[in-house]
Amino acid sequence: MQDLVGHAAVETARNSGRPQIVNLINHLTKSKGATISQYEALMLYRIAALPRRISDLESMGVKIDRRWKRDETGHNYMVYSLAGEEAGA
Repeated sequence: MQDLVGHAAVETARNSGRPQIVNLINHLTKSKGATISQYEALMLYRIAALPRRISDLESMGVKIDRRWKRDETGHNYMVYSLAGEEAGA
């Protein structure tokens, strides 16, 4: 569960008036352990620069975890989640 500082940062992001930031924070808070990858961000929300939007969230005080994953073809990709809330690795 987000602490009070984290909760305030999430609310700041939700009220930013920036559609990509709002979609991203809603996605990450919709369920415990929610993650998003560059491909998901592009397909779901048309966010072409996910690392930049993640940086924007962090500048608002939202704490984000990063984890490398590997797909079935052997390609590595990054997934992002709210700090301390990622589902089992």
